[in-house]
Amino acid sequence: MLMLWRYPLKSAAGESLPALLVGPDGPAGDRRWACLSSDGAVVSAKNPRRWGRLLAVRASLQPSATGSTLTVEVPGVEPLVAGSVEADRALSAWLGEPVRLVDTVPASARLQRHWPSQDGMIPDWVTAQAGGTEHTEIAGARPGGRFVDSSPIHLVTEAELDDLSADLGIAIDVRRFRPNLVLRLEREPEVGDVLQVGGEVRLRVTLATPRCAIPGAAQPDLPAAPHVLRALGRRRRPVGGYGRAACFGTYAEVLHAGTMSLGDSATLTS
Repeated sequence: MLMLWRYPLKSAAGESLPALLVGPDGPAGDRRWACLSSDGAVVSAKNPRRWGRLLAVRASLQPSATGSTLTVEVPGVEPLVAGSVEADRALSAWLGEPVRLVDTVPASARLQRHWPSQDGMIPDWVTAQAGGTEHTEIAGARPGGRFVDSSPIHLVTEAELDDLSADLGIAIDVRRFRPNLVLRLEREPEVGDVLQVGGEVRLRVTLATPRCAIPGAAQPDLPAAPHVLRALGRRRRPVGGYGRAACFGTYAEVLHAGTMSLGDSATLTS
């Protein structure tokens, strides 16, 4: 295990952690909160032109008497507690539109996404035009659950990251891909593989991860990177029965819950 991340506020910067509790539906606290826009859509950096500034907001969870408290740090503003009028005002001012923080997934949760113009970045099953925007449902978000796009856990391997860096001739920061786990494995995971992490957590690989515009978006200490999207567009792979898409990383579901820690070994079985 090389890195562990969770993202308490959808599309905000993540927390790098020494250990992470994984429940049946994924990492505890991951994508637990989101911003909603004035029309009720979930705010997502999948539309970087409109919401990319959210990637510069830091979010962290602290234990509290009611379970946990989310603290948000908007650039230039003192840390604020989610659920307060002050936090909503600060985020609205930073993003340039009225938003409010919520920890309850609305029915038929949807978000606005921008489709990159780079060749190969639009999946086979999408009819939108390159450079266009559309509202889509969030497949993994369910009332009472978390604001996850598709699957409970997203992982990236060291070897895949090294291969992409070699392709581009420069080191690529894994933060562009917002994974929960960064692993060193004996081979790349395939759909159906079972992944044992440490002594407790067991995962099953479900899909290759289709990529959106976020890997090319500017983040703190990371400039905009259209060259990364061009490289991803050359990495099209089958995604279930849906067709081919530009993919990087892997989605997985939880077979056995528990705690993962940095330094845990990770092994694959077919």
